[in-house]
Order: sequence, then C-alpha cells, then structure tokens
Amino acid sequence: MADRFNVAVVGATGAVGEAMLDILGQRNFPAARVYALASSRSRGTAVAFNGGTLQVADLAEFDFRGADIGLFSAGASVSKVHAPRAVEAGCTVVDNTSQFRYDDDIPLVVPEVNPQALTGFRNPGIIANPNCSTIQMVVALKPIYDAVGIERINVCTYQAVSGTGKPAMRELENQTAAILKGDLPPAPEVYPKQIAFNVLPHIDVFQENGYTKEEMKLVWETQKIMNDPGIRVNPTTVRVPVFFGHSEAVHLETRDRITAHDARALLERAPGITVIDERSNGGYPTAATDGAHRDAVFVGRIREDITHPRGLNLWVVSDNVRKGAALNSIQIAEQLIKFY
Repeated sequence: MADRFNVAVVGATGAVGEAMLDILGQRNFPAARVYALASSRSRGTAVAFNGGTLQVADLAEFDFRGADIGLFSAGASVSKVHAPRAVEAGCTVVDNTSQFRYDDDIPLVVPEVNPQALTGFRNPGIIANPNCSTIQMVVALKPIYDAVGIERINVCTYQAVSGTGKPAMRELENQTAAILKGDLPPAPEVYPKQIAFNVLPHIDVFQENGYTKEEMKLVWETQKIMNDPGIRVNPTTVRVPVFFGHSEAVHLETRDRITAHDARALLERAPGITVIDERSNGGYPTAATDGAHRDAVFVGRIREDITHPRGLNLWVVSDNVRKGAALNSIQIAEQLIKFY
C-alpha cells in the first residue's frame, strides 16, 4: 500500500474547502500532493495550504486519474456530475453534500459512531458525509445508545450562518454593522428574513409534512447512521445570528433508564467528546467560546427529564464547518487509509 496519497479538494474556495485544506495540514495527513479544485471562475486564484498556497484548478478539466482520494464539498449538483467521474478514474470520493446520503449502497459515516459501515465503500467508491447537525448529535448519542438504547429524540437546533456559506456570513456581518450604526439593515438576500439580531425557524425547503428538509435530514440520517429505523426523531431547526458553531437542545427517551451521573461518565470516556457540565454560571459549552474553530463535540447541561421516567436532556455544541463537515470527511479518509 502506498505511504502517501494524492488528494483532490473539490470546492476549495468555499468555507468547508478552506477548512479541509487547513485540517489536512494540521493533522499531517499523508498527502503526496494536494489539488485545489473549483469552478472555472476561480481558476488561478490562490488558497492557503500548510504554510504556503495552492493554485486553484478548474474542476471540469481535472483528470482524476491523478488523485487517490477526492474530498468533495461544492454542492450536490457538482457532486452528481463529478463524483462518478472521479470514481470511474479510480479515485475514492468522500462527499460532503446531500447528493448520495440516502442511497442504500453508499455508506453514511461518522467515524466515532459507525466506522464499520466503510466495509462496503469500494462499490460504488463513494462515502457520504452526513449533515453537520446530524454529525454532532449522533457523536453525543452513540455512547448512550450503546448503553441503554434510545427510543425517541426531540431536538431543537440553533445553527450558525456559516452552514449556508460565505454569502450568508457577509449578510449577517453587513446587517449587524448597519444596525449598530443606527442605519436600516440591507434587505435580506440569502435568507427570507433579517438574520441579524433575529432567529429564523426555517432551514432548507419545506416538505409536504410541514417539516423542512434540514429537519428531515436529522430523521433520515440518524436512523441510517445508527442502523436503527425505529428511532423516532422530532426535530426543529433554527438559524441564529452566530458565525460558527451549531448548538442543539437534545431531549432523549431511552429504552432503559440512565441517570445523569452515569450518562456524564459515558460521555467523558467517549471519543471526540468534551464534557463541560458544571451547575454554575458559565459551566456549559457555547458555540462562540468553545465550539468555534475546534474539533470536539462539546456536551453540557446533562440532566434527567423531570417529566419522563426515562428522559435525559443534553446541550450539544460543535463547529459545523470543522467537525460538521471538513474534519469528519478527513477522518473518513484517515480510516480508509488505515484499514482499507
């Protein structure tokens, strides 16, 4: 097996693509060569990588025979066209879009939760990265699920604007600056209503059942990742004026009772989790002070539900661009190199 691998980062000029390049360098990923790919309009621009820069190449013209691993994060329509092309050229694709997540023959993987799902990746050669809000939730739930089972999840998410991309971050910045100067904020373009100093109970398109697609992703993906279609998930997803880091209020109904003390002990031993759970002022994680720009999933406010004999409440925080997208993709690639 080769000791070093050629890696193509697709969507290299986006927020997730930039994070992928950053993390590849930070984790000393065994890359022989890294290609930064984007659309033709970004061709020739420079992106930062490992203390230097890479010149962006045109994805449409790239020959994937030169890449062993493709890290895709340029949108579902791009992955639909170019991921199969990469696989046909012999490149294994880790796709961060929604394009392949619900295909039965494509594994949907969070390495701390279901690494065994990777065993079938060679056909068709694509591994799907889950949605950011799903990733942090299932990392936090895995040790509890293994210990006592989970029957039902009620979850409300508070999601950062970086999940929508750079234009959304600029919209929040511009609206906030205008309001603080006493001016009228610019009219919303990315979101349907003002996001600065506001919360929007609406992420992605509405479905026939009244839930949004972002909410249904939490249902579909949790059941697939946990390999348990019987888990009931009742989600509400909310966009908040935060730049980086999703927060989630998670209310569980477990199959067997577990105390908050025992749940805390399980979480403290689990990979990828940092527990901040002190019953005092500031003794809990927040997106801005803990989650942003860090790799862990943070869990706090661990307490038993006073309305349900087998209920447990958690507060879960993580950086949606890092663990929720870029880092998880690279962890999948690391698993592929180590075991497959």
